[in-house]
Amino acid sequence: MNRHQQRGPGSPPPPEQGPWIPGDSAETLLVTGVDVLRSEVERIVAAVGGQLRAVQDVAEAAPFWDAAAAVLVGSDIRDLPPRRRAPAVLLGLKGDGDGLWHLAAAVGAERVAVLPDAAAWLAEYLSRSRAPEAGGLVLGLTGGCGGAGATTAAIWIAQAAAGIGIRVLLVDGDPWGGGLELALAAEDAPGLRWPDLAGVSGSIDPAQLDDALPVAGGFAFLSWPGTRDRAAGVDVTTVAAVLDAARRGCELVVLDIGREREALRAFAGECDRIIVVAPARLRAAVATAWLLQELPPVDTALVVRAGSGAALDAPLIADSVGLALQGIMPDIKGLAGATEHGRLLEAGRQRAIRRFAAGVLDLNGGDDS
Repeated sequence: MNRHQQRGPGSPPPPEQGPWIPGDSAETLLVTGVDVLRSEVERIVAAVGGQLRAVQDVAEAAPFWDAAAAVLVGSDIRDLPPRRRAPAVLLGLKGDGDGLWHLAAAVGAERVAVLPDAAAWLAEYLSRSRAPEAGGLVLGLTGGCGGAGATTAAIWIAQAAAGIGIRVLLVDGDPWGGGLELALAAEDAPGLRWPDLAGVSGSIDPAQLDDALPVAGGFAFLSWPGTRDRAAGVDVTTVAAVLDAARRGCELVVLDIGREREALRAFAGECDRIIVVAPARLRAAVATAWLLQELPPVDTALVVRAGSGAALDAPLIADSVGLALQGIMPDIKGLAGATEHGRLLEAGRQRAIRRFAAGVLDLNGGDDS
């Protein structure tokens, strides 16, 4: 039994070793009239051994839409067939710029891929779309404003889930955040950090990744280094490969996204759900509304951080930004000191914190003494 299999009596058995073998081939539907996009996707689908149906408009696509393993639409497509599921990926070219992300939100696309740069990522995505199991949930957290407490909430949520036997991975998505390992007081814990994975692509074995990561608070974590030296970055292909392995190897992946545009684009699109954390203040509500324009079209909810100087109540903030209120993060005495000195895991054992985290995850067990 390895160190990650000792996280709780309810932990599931580890995933089986060996390469992943795709299930029966299923058709990918491509909807675009752009020849360059069609040629790129034809090449990618052929490389992964898939089947492609390419059509030029939604009228021609409608009969095949819901039966496809994945629906890809080009940036030239502005309307969707009525009563059909959202497209899996919106495809564009470098010249499309920021308008591509706004279009993705308008059509409800789950992901965005800019070709040809994202060709390797799209190949991985299409391979995963034929996988027999979807894997665990990827829950992203980001702050509606600077200093909102998203990292703290992410740590406490991962800690609470691990405490009741859920297999959890906490991922640091913010290369500018100073290193999540410092908040965990685990900078000396042995294991891989993000720079060690730079350049990795293709399928990663979930069990091997799990064994290679450091552990704190009963769960594995993947952090940017907490040093003054600027760490080498990782591209979207590496992010996709790592999070795919994390999803296949864990029941829950808690992703601290950060607020930088680069991090939002690299990590937020990989989330199944996003929680925005915002203090109960007017300026925070305004900043949160701005941030929402940068998020991909992923199911998103709000957590309001309580505080002694709170100017607004949580339901009012949720209504003002148009998000469902998922929970209220309690105001804990000495939190600033706990954050500064790496004692967040100690603070996370408090009953109020466990209750908050369990409520965010809709889990039982948050009220135990």
